[in-house]
Amino acid sequence: MRNVIIKSLLASCLGAAFLTATSVSVAEEMESSMARGGKLYDRWYKVIDASKPTESHSLYPSDKEYADDPGSNWRCKECHGWDYQGKDGAYSSGKHASGIAGIAGAKGAPASEIVSALKGAPHGYGDMLADEDYTDLAHFVSSGQIDMDPYIDCESKAPKGDAAKGEAYFNTICANCHGKDGKEPDDMKPFGALMENPWEVMHKILNGQPDENMPALRALDHQITADIMAHMATLPTE
Repeated sequence: MRNVIIKSLLASCLGAAFLTATSVSVAEEMESSMARGGKLYDRWYKVIDASKPTESHSLYPSDKEYADDPGSNWRCKECHGWDYQGKDGAYSSGKHASGIAGIAGAKGAPASEIVSALKGAPHGYGDMLADEDYTDLAHFVSSGQIDMDPYIDCESKAPKGDAAKGEAYFNTICANCHGKDGKEPDDMKPFGALMENPWEVMHKILNGQPDENMPALRALDHQITADIMAHMATLPTE
């Protein structure tokens, strides 16, 4: 009888462990899908190795800065912003101001609805993207948006992080490609200068850089990203 009870308990424990492992696996897979969706939001044609659009997006205002630059005005971020707030966020003024709303209102929306909105008018992406691309982008819009206000001061643009902790993270995660001074590769601005736009930096740290082997850190505590940015703000600007 005792052996039967022990076997039953072991079976229950193994079953619970399997379910837990399966849940973690599904969660991790969603994170990678959201990260790829974040890269598509950044510059989708780079991610899928496609040519830039040659005609401007019909929704982009003709009197705004990038009206004659299809490679820019077809990027999701160009209208909706790195902070996802569009006209109500960091893109409320300046050369990137388009007067277009952000995507925060789509948080939690069914992925199928987001895909339909992207494919059809007026967004009009149609067959430019594959099913996998639409799924990843929809996962990002629905579940992958991060409220950046707890990590970035909107007025000063200062990261709300611990620069000392961030130095350790940066030197072990980022410096191998970017150097401890944040000045590599040569075709990039120094990281100190990039911190003029901390929302873009946070988006790229969380999701990676299109068409590059940059890891996405979104599965980690987002405070780690804020700490990394706090250290980056101390690095050379030129």
